[in-house]
Amino acid sequence: METPPLAVTIDDIRDAARLLEGAVIKTPMSPSRVLSKLCGCEIVLKFENLQYTASFKDRGAYVKLASLTEEQKQRGVIAMSAGNHAQGVAYHAQTLGIPATIVMPRQTPFNKVIHTRNFGARVILRGDTLDDSATVAHEIMDQEGLTFIHPFDDPKIIAGQGTIALEMLEADPELDTIVCPIGGGGLISGIAIAAKAIKPEIEIVGVEATLYPSMYQALHHRTPTSGGTTIAEGIAVKTPGALTRPIVEALVERILLVEEAALERAVLMLIEIEKTVAEGAGAAGLAAVLTNKEQFAGRRVGLVICGGNIDSRILATILMRGLALSGRLARFRIEITDQPGALAKVAGLIGESAGNIVEVYHQRLFYDVPVKMADLDVVVETRDPEHIEEIVNALTGAGYPARVLGGTAATA
Repeated sequence: METPPLAVTIDDIRDAARLLEGAVIKTPMSPSRVLSKLCGCEIVLKFENLQYTASFKDRGAYVKLASLTEEQKQRGVIAMSAGNHAQGVAYHAQTLGIPATIVMPRQTPFNKVIHTRNFGARVILRGDTLDDSATVAHEIMDQEGLTFIHPFDDPKIIAGQGTIALEMLEADPELDTIVCPIGGGGLISGIAIAAKAIKPEIEIVGVEATLYPSMYQALHHRTPTSGGTTIAEGIAVKTPGALTRPIVEALVERILLVEEAALERAVLMLIEIEKTVAEGAGAAGLAAVLTNKEQFAGRRVGLVICGGNIDSRILATILMRGLALSGRLARFRIEITDQPGALAKVAGLIGESAGNIVEVYHQRLFYDVPVKMADLDVVVETRDPEHIEEIVNALTGAGYPARVLGGTAATA
């Protein structure tokens, strides 16, 4: 593929790789037999979630910070971010002795604010969106003479991220395809430049959340629609980079869009199958392959697990929802007579059917039931959808009409 001159070259990326030796982790790559079987292709995972700050952002941040003049280092740097870029800049600024200021939206999760502060950065919570925070960051930059560290639209940042592809192809030269999340485009731009220089025939596929298709829409000359709540907040970027857009246009074969349900499923599968924690953006590559299997059939596909900084509450919700959707957790509504011993008999029937009761809600007042009756809502740990049906039959057969409430495999 003939391309016009781009902002970053393979030599820039190789220089960045030498600079990064000892500063970041050379993260492992590992094939997944189970995911390969489920996806219908050979899946190889690149675990960037194992970096010190749990994100690939460590790479570009260090390369950019190390390139500053002594005067710039003494004055300090500023960045805007709601998560991974903030932590990458803060951590490496601390190791290099550079004062760092990070402007974050007011709604940034507490754990990300705390982690960024723990790396020694001055954190300023201003603005409702990243765009608002960027405006504030530039104002402070001008007032204090700081150097702005852009999260993606910078040649040094792009070069640092591109070192991932060097490692991937060194570890597995047989890769046919690399699937990479796209936010502003820094990660996929660096990977595409490096991978195409080493192996021109390799296919680079980008992935965006359906709610934030900014790069896809820009390249297809469509009206921007980005917005909404996504679990892939790491790639929830409304405007792609000026430097990254032409790189993606020249070197990336296609961009796939993935729905929230697919992202959630991919996060769950990586935990259950690979025992690794990925944030929504980190699981985007797997989500794309799972929902577009025909495009990857028979190929050897490298997936970049770009980060693992997922909010603990969101992760817990995904795990519990996954249990329900797979038939391993069910919620029953059971009709009983409002008299002593009825609840014990129901519990006994569920226990005899090998169900494990997790929660019980005994409702008498708020449902449209006869005054001498009551409804039980019982959450039960189960084996699979067949087991759910077995418990319903046992209860109904014993005179306790039961049905499964929504949200489980039995009702899907």
